[in-house]
This record gives sequence, structure tokens and C-alpha cells, in this order.
Amino acid sequence: MEYRRLGRSDIKVSAVSFGTMTFGEQTSEADAHRLLDTCLDRGINFIDASETYPVPSTGGTRGLTEQYIGTWLAARRNRGKVIVGTKVAGRTQRMDFLGRGETRLNREQIEQAVEGSLRSLQTDYIDLFQLHWPDRTVNSFGRLNFPYGVEEEPVALEESLAVLGDLVASGKIRRVGVSNETPWGVMRILGAAESLGLPRIDSIQNPLNLMNRTFEIGLSEITMREDVGLLAYSPMAMGSLSGKYQNGGKPEGTRGALFPGFMGRYANDQAYAAIDEYGALAREHGFDPSQMALAYVVSRPFVTSAIIGATDQAQLDTALASLDIVLAPEVLDAIDAIHARHPNPCP
Repeated sequence: MEYRRLGRSDIKVSAVSFGTMTFGEQTSEADAHRLLDTCLDRGINFIDASETYPVPSTGGTRGLTEQYIGTWLAARRNRGKVIVGTKVAGRTQRMDFLGRGETRLNREQIEQAVEGSLRSLQTDYIDLFQLHWPDRTVNSFGRLNFPYGVEEEPVALEESLAVLGDLVASGKIRRVGVSNETPWGVMRILGAAESLGLPRIDSIQNPLNLMNRTFEIGLSEITMREDVGLLAYSPMAMGSLSGKYQNGGKPEGTRGALFPGFMGRYANDQAYAAIDEYGALAREHGFDPSQMALAYVVSRPFVTSAIIGATDQAQLDTALASLDIVLAPEVLDAIDAIHARHPNPCP
């Protein structure tokens, strides 16, 4: 396993990390513990979570993800071997289960979120604490066009960062990061950290995969020049790059079958055409399509870690096997050619 420095911190995280969004919904506590055991055995040292997980959620399962990680840490007594990251919800009125009304990135709610995560994770510190999405309206989660004309009064980025600074000073969190952020947001936060003496963000967690390379347009240069590592989520486009959802397919037990509405951004004719071409390219060179997709993300110079998900051992083994793949220049050129024909069909 390769380990990469997180931003300008002294933390080194595995090039592939483990996302736990299914814990509590698709993944039982016992299975979650087994998957985490395998991750640690295979060299994955960064575990990513959120106070809002699992997603999607039914039947009151919200919050179980952090709890399952917490019971694993307590049972294994291995806290010092694991880098734990979690997140606080950005602005929304759809998180009633958190008990905070409309979630905002202000002092009161960030502090409440940290305390809640510490209890659930059964730890006295969080290695990486991230703002899950901005307090302001941005073009994220599949939206490309900026929503001009929206009237809002967002919590100032400087205010949110000041709270995080106090939490770093108290020892409750070690480093801070953002998620689903924009180039403007990243530069504004970096500027505030420098001018006001506040913590510098070490990471940004945004999507990156063969179907969505929009990160490269503006953010990749910023993150490389400013040492803000990308924690790339959805590196296999929610599993669609395996080809299992082609032309509306919904194999039994998959997320596409269990939560069909959740996969909407990956279900369009342009996506299906691109997936067919990427799959053919992978097979031509003897690769599993999903492994080629993950190997591509891991190979990007601005990526610190690619966050994978798995609900069973076979999925995890398949993903980890991608670490043995080195994509030759001709493969990378062919990937770029497909991207030119089908640019970002699933942003």
C-alpha cells in the first residue's frame, strides 16, 4: 500500500481509503467490523464517515455508521492505527434526525456535531473533520450551472473556520477539510486561514471518476499548488463503471435495485455509451472495468486517496486488486479519447 501526505499535515493516508456510507443500512454491524478488519490488514488506514450516514437511509438508520465504527474501535483497541475522518452536515432542512432543525455551519451546530461524532465513534479526537457541503448554495451533487439569483445569508466561511480552529486548539480534532466545495470556496478558505491565523484545510472531498472529471477544470490546479489533497469519492461512479447497471439494469441486492432513485445521475444514454467504451478498453488490456476505473483515479497527481465502498468481501477484494494495476501511456491516451467523445456525462 502506498501512503500519501494529507495536505501539509504530518498525517499519511493510504492511497485507497474506505468509505462507510452503507454501514447501518446495507451493511450490518458484524459485516462492517469484518470489512474494517480486512481494510486494516490490507494497509488501508483511513476510514471516512459522516454524521449523516448511512445514505440513503430507511427506518431510522441514520447515525449507525459512526456507531459501528465506534464499536469496532472499542472492540479492537486499535485507535492509534487508524485515521478517522467524519463530517458535519452543511445547510439543509432535510436532516431532522440530527435534532438541530435547519443545519448550519455556525459555531453552535459545528460544536454539537463534533461532540456527537466523538460519542458515536467512542474516541476523544477526530483526525480529519470536514464540512460536508457549504452553507451557501453551490453547483454540486450533479448540478453544473450556478444557481444565480438565490437569496440567502450563508454563515461566513471565516466564522466556520474560526470554530474549527478552536476545536483544533482543544485537541478534539487534528486537521480540517472541506467537501463538495468550489474553486471560489477553497481559495476563500485558504485566504482566511492565512490572514486570520486560522487552521489551513488539508483536504477536499469531491467526486472524481471516468464519468465525472469536472474536478480537473478548476480545482485540480488549486489543490496541487496549494497542497490541498483530494479525497476522491465515487471513483467508480457508484459502481456504474462495472457495467452492472447498463441500459437500466438493476441486479438484485445492488444499490441500484434497493435505491433506484439514488442512481439517477448515472442513468442516461451518454453515460451508457461511455461505460460501454471504457469497459471495452479495459477488457482489451486484460483489466476488470471497475479496477481500471479505480486505478485511473489513484494515478492522478492531485489525488491523495480514492475512497472506495464495499458491502461484502468480494467487492473489497476486487477494489484492492486495482492497486496492482499500472495504466500504460497508451491506455491513458485511450481514456482521454473516450472522455473527449463523452465529456462528463455524470457530473
